[in-house]
This record gives sequence, structure tokens and C-alpha cells, in this order.
Amino acid sequence: MTLDRLRPVADRLLGPWVAAAVRLGLSPDQVSLVAFGAAVVAAGAFVVATPALYVLGGVLVFLNGWLDLVDGALAREQGASSAAGDLLDHVLDRYADLALIAGFTAGADAYGLGFLAVTGVLMTSYLGTQIQAVGIGREYGGLLGRADRLALMGIVAVAAAVVSGPLFAGVGVVELLLGLFALVGHLTALQRFLGAWRGM
Repeated sequence: MTLDRLRPVADRLLGPWVAAAVRLGLSPDQVSLVAFGAAVVAAGAFVVATPALYVLGGVLVFLNGWLDLVDGALAREQGASSAAGDLLDHVLDRYADLALIAGFTAGADAYGLGFLAVTGVLMTSYLGTQIQAVGIGREYGGLLGRADRLALMGIVAVAAAVVSGPLFAGVGVVELLLGLFALVGHLTALQRFLGAWRGM
């Protein structure tokens, strides 16, 4: 499972958003900052954990993911791609991941699962960039990439607004999400490592 395979489709839909950013005079870095701001507000909504705020948070998660595509498309449109911009984008993405998972964790009072989830997510991202750092190339593959995680977070946020109680044994939809990130995140990191190791 990886939505990264749909990037060519998404690229064709980005035109109006890129045009709007150009009209507003936004730089790719500014779009990245707006995307990060959406993630931080979403995280705050998840901490409060009311149905209405879960829905708002879900919408903002989708916005964060979409703007994460817009900033790159805008950089290509303006011929403004740079190592500094790429670094900023990756740093903000990691902090956005941390904020969103922390928000879900605090709202559900599931700190053990949250710890395992965030370490799985960070290791997945770390392996992607570390593989690039040793000269093999950027690795987006695996069971659960960032686009997949954002889609799941948005869906679960809306589901949490509808299903407020536990599904079974005191476990609700947010706890299921965190458990999935914990398990699949570490498996994805391992999958990326083994794939790169075999290719060396």
C-alpha cells in the first residue's frame, strides 16, 4: 500500500493550486510553512478530541498533505528548487508528523501506543533519507509511506467524530490507528533497510 504511486495523478490536479500560490506571491517555503501550520492546528484539535474538532483536524490533515505536494510543484514552476528548500520541507514534515501523532496520543490518553507509533513513523522517514545519504537514492517504498499515513489520519479523525466510544476491549479508532502506525511503521523501516541492504 502506498499512495506515492498516485503522485503522477496528483501532479495533474495541482495546477490551480500552484496558480493560486503564484497569484498570492507565495514562495515554496511559505507554502511549506502554511502546510506545517495546518498540521499544528490539527494536532491541537485532536488533543481536545471533540467530534467537531476531530472533523476539523481531519480536514486540516488532508490540507497539510495536499500543500506538501503544492510546495514542490510550485518550486518546479518557479525554478526555485534548492537544497535549502528541500531540507526545510523535510524538517517541517517530520515536526508535522510528531505534532499530529502527539495530538492523537494526548486526546486518546494512549501514551504507550503513541510512543511506539511516533518511533515507527520517524524510523520510516529516517531510513528513507539515510538510504539517500549513503548514495543509493531516496526510498519512498514500503508498507506505509507519508501519504498513506496522512490519508489514514484524516479518515480516522472523521471516524473518531462519528464513533466516540471503544470498538472492543476499550480500544477505539484512534488507538487502532496508533497501533497500526507502531506495527507497520517499524515493519516499513525494516523493509526499507533490507531492500537497500540487498541493493548494496
